Amino acid sequence: MATPATPTTPATAPPRLQTVALTRAGRLLTITLSRPDTLNAVNQQMHQDLVEAFSFAAADTGSDVLVLTGAGRAFSAGGDLAHLADNARYPERFDEDVQRAKRIVFAVLELEKPLVCRMNGHAVGLGATLALLCDVVFAADGAKIGDPHVAVGLVAGDGGAFLWPQRVGFARAKEYLMTGDLLPAQTAAEIGLVNHCVPAAELDRAVDAFCQRLLAGSTNAIRWTKVLVNLELKRIAHAVMDAGIAYEAVTVRSDDHREAVEALQQGRPPVFRDGKPKPAS
Repeated sequence: MATPATPTTPATAPPRLQTVALTRAGRLLTITLSRPDTLNAVNQQMHQDLVEAFSFAAADTGSDVLVLTGAGRAFSAGGDLAHLADNARYPERFDEDVQRAKRIVFAVLELEKPLVCRMNGHAVGLGATLALLCDVVFAADGAKIGDPHVAVGLVAGDGGAFLWPQRVGFARAKEYLMTGDLLPAQTAAEIGLVNHCVPAAELDRAVDAFCQRLLAGSTNAIRWTKVLVNLELKRIAHAVMDAGIAYEAVTVRSDDHREAVEALQQGRPPVFRDGKPKPAS
C-alpha cells in the first residue's frame, strides 16, 4: 500500500538545480525545464537534474499535485545537438546517459502524486517522452509533439516504444515512431496522444483549474488510483526498456547516426545507408 499523504515532517525548500527549476505554490509543485535559450534541449546536466527533481517531488511533504512544463516558448526540443555530437564521437558516454534516461522514466512512473503536463510548446524526442509520462497532458494549440529518433538514425528506445502504443494503439504508434513525424497538438488530442489541446492564451487557466480540482479532491484516493493504474504501465516499461536501451545503444554507434549528426551540423538532409544493399560496383 502506498504511503498516506498526510505530512509528518515540515516541508523542505526545493533544491536549486542548474537546468530545472522547482517552485511551490500552496500544495502545488511546478517542475520547469529551464534551458530556454536551447528550447529546453536535454543535455547531460538536465538528465542529472531531472533525476534529482523527480526524487525531490516524490518525497516532498509540501505538495500534493505536480506540474511539468518548459521555460520560454518550448516544452523541450529533445536532445541537445552538441550533446548528440559528443555521444556520436564517444558512444560510451551515451551508455551512461541512457541509463539516466531509464532512471528518469521509472522515477516518473513511481510518483504517487498526480503529474500534470503543461505542454507550452513543442515536445520532441525525450521531451515527448517526458510529456507523455505525465498523467494528464494539456497542450497549447500551436505546439507539436513527436519522437523523431529515427530521423537521427536512432531507435526510439528511451520510452517512446512503450508509451505511444498505450496511448494511441500499436498501428498509430508504429506509424509515428517509424516516420518520426511531429503531430500538431490538435491532432494529438484527437487521437488520444494528449488529453487536451487548448488555445495558448487559455493554457494556464486550464491547467490551474484542473490542478485545483485535484487539490480539492480526496488526496489518498486520487494517489492510490494512479498507483493502481500505473502498475500495468510499469510492468510494460520493465518488459520493454532494457531492450530499447540496447537497440538504441547499437544505433548510436552506427554510420547512420554519425551521418545524421553531421547533416544536422551542416544544415542538409541526411543520406542513410545502414541496412540498404550496397550499390553494384
